[in-house]
Amino acid sequence: MTAAHAPRLLVHTSIQPIRWGDMDALGHVNNTVYFRFMEQARIEWLWRLAGRGGYAATGTGPVIVNASCTFEIPLVFPGDVEVRMSLGGLGRSSVGSFYELHKDGRRHAEGAAKIVWIDVASGRPVPLPDAIAGPLRTLAAAGADTPATTTDRPA
Repeated sequence: MTAAHAPRLLVHTSIQPIRWGDMDALGHVNNTVYFRFMEQARIEWLWRLAGRGGYAATGTGPVIVNASCTFEIPLVFPGDVEVRMSLGGLGRSSVGSFYELHKDGRRHAEGAAKIVWIDVASGRPVPLPDAIAGPLRTLAAAGADTPATTTDRPA
């Protein structure tokens, strides 16, 4: 099963404000800010998963090896953007993260980033933590055809 066809697991939903300063001279949110919205959702999820100490104590952690965004409808101030983060395309040391950015019930963009787990000292890939890989293995074993709907919202 390819990453594009692998089942995805919704792991986090983040509500973030659109700030006036996020807009550019054309009157819409600058394209770089979409990547920050996705990054913030990813960090919130990792923070919840690892706890306040992060993964520093393990000597391992995540890096992003590529990221993309497809812009569908411009985001504009004021309002909040809802970022839905899903995981799929499980590998030994990597996982695909997928994002949908919504405002007022409409999808404005979708994005993706490949996360690779590394040994911080050597920079070499290491197996994903079971807290990340385990739920995706369960989903794949169940043969899910549609995305799971597990989500959480930050406190």
